[in-house]
Amino acid sequence: MSDYDVEAVDRLPFSTPEKADRYRTENYQGAVGLNWYRSDPTLQFTMSYYLQPDELAFAEPHLIRIGELMGGPVARWAEETDRNPPRLERYDRWGHDISRVIQPHSFTASKRAVLDAHRALKDDAREAGVNPALPLFASNYMLNQADIGMGCALGTGANMVKALVAAYAPPDVREHVLAKFESGEWEGETAQLLTERTGGSDLGALETTATRHGDAWLLNGFKWFASNCDGKVFVVLAKPEGAPDSTRGVATFLVLRTRRDGSANGVRIRRLKDKLGTRSVASGEIEFVDAEAFLLSGEPNVDAGPSDGKGLGRMMELTNAARLGIALFALGNARRALVESLCYARARRAFGDALVDKPLMRRKLAEMIVDVEAAQALVFDCTGFANHRQPRPVRQRIAVPVTKLKVCRLGITMASDAIEIHGGNGYIENWPVARLLRDAQVNTIWEGPDHILCLDVRRGIERARAHEPLLARLHDAMEVSDDDDTTRLVRRRVEDLDAAITAWAKLPDKVAESRLFALTQFMGDVYAGALLTEQAAWERATSQADRKALIAQLYAQRYLADRGPLRGIDAEGDEAIERFGELADGALAIG
Repeated sequence: MSDYDVEAVDRLPFSTPEKADRYRTENYQGAVGLNWYRSDPTLQFTMSYYLQPDELAFAEPHLIRIGELMGGPVARWAEETDRNPPRLERYDRWGHDISRVIQPHSFTASKRAVLDAHRALKDDAREAGVNPALPLFASNYMLNQADIGMGCALGTGANMVKALVAAYAPPDVREHVLAKFESGEWEGETAQLLTERTGGSDLGALETTATRHGDAWLLNGFKWFASNCDGKVFVVLAKPEGAPDSTRGVATFLVLRTRRDGSANGVRIRRLKDKLGTRSVASGEIEFVDAEAFLLSGEPNVDAGPSDGKGLGRMMELTNAARLGIALFALGNARRALVESLCYARARRAFGDALVDKPLMRRKLAEMIVDVEAAQALVFDCTGFANHRQPRPVRQRIAVPVTKLKVCRLGITMASDAIEIHGGNGYIENWPVARLLRDAQVNTIWEGPDHILCLDVRRGIERARAHEPLLARLHDAMEVSDDDDTTRLVRRRVEDLDAAITAWAKLPDKVAESRLFALTQFMGDVYAGALLTEQAAWERATSQADRKALIAQLYAQRYLADRGPLRGIDAEGDEAIERFGELADGALAIG
């Protein structure tokens, strides 16, 4: 290092060239610049676990290219967009309401690059006869590590919208909308509009009104929080005139930004929200003024008024799909927090050693590694894809709300831990982790906070006995897990969970509701433990490795074991510390 490379503050009496080298910016590159597929052995493991060899051979070249894109340009564009978010141009020069959202170049460039990569994957998959769904899910996982706001803008239930339009929209509308999706013009242009000033969860209290108008309807009302509000296609909840003032009267409608005659529809953006995080996705207040809309249902039901009474149910189908997407957002938050923490702890020196060599830091990082892999197991299992150990579909009615509750809370704690590991630097916006915490908080709110998820679990148990297939999934995992101490512990907790659900069902109504959070947490803890033991058995069988068994063991010890009156403090040895190198190398591969 020459004198010209040394800042004045690094030539102070107590500094040396060696000391100054500790603060070189290039020593602290973090996640940006890495290939987020090549550097993620856990994602590579997951793809191998789910895909057949020929499918994996097809998918990996795409995932490597996408990993380079997400860890490079997309991650950098995300930082720029966070500093320069979208703005609203409400009126034109003559005062006409145009409600136009002006997106920064960083957002439009990122969106174009991501959509192009996804389109190339889908086109090649079609030609090869391969299902692209799981590689696309993995791609979105990497995208969410860069920017969950972009993930929100691109992932607002387009497949469900297309299915509803194909089934229920008038022929001319169906043809027009499906053609726009088929051409790719409307990719990333959908949004769900539920929330009103009455709140986001009490959907029966909504006030937006629909009036029949020929073969269409006219909507009038006000949506208080609409993400991706500059989209072209909206699925909206409203109450047709004459319908009951309850959830039975709620119907699902399709609203387009442009009417069938080509004129602007009555969709007005009143203002954009000044949000804590996810600044890249335009969230705003939308007013409908005689907006042309189309009922997404069958024939009207006399008892339910103009709606068939199933509108809320249809929207909840969209919502459950969206909940899994939001759990993936949170998983992306958690993974990025972990990577930034590992990178920083390896580079930063204090008290004579690298942070990563300190026992307390290793304990924290080991816990973060285990938690991310447990969350990853949950989220990917909820996709319903079969894996090599479990060849039948595994989607469950209450698995998604259980997973969202556990993983979205983890996203916040992981981001907070990452800030703590970075110290004061972590609290500064030009370091990479402050935005993670700002962004992570919304995941517990989008599509239902914890108490709404718990109530959904209750409905699943009481109305559909949805706990039975979940328990069956756990028992199936135990059947294909190795017979070791960890599996035996998890198996006991599966039986305990079955007993807990039975006991809970006998509680008085208000007491039962108050215990829902504990019950849902218990479900998530046992569910993740069972999945990890299942994965461990596959890893042992296919590669004779036992790293995933270590992950399962550490997870079970922390969340499922009775640690005794001394809470394990008197235990001899600590495998998390002793095998930390194996844990860390299996979480992040650099060079």
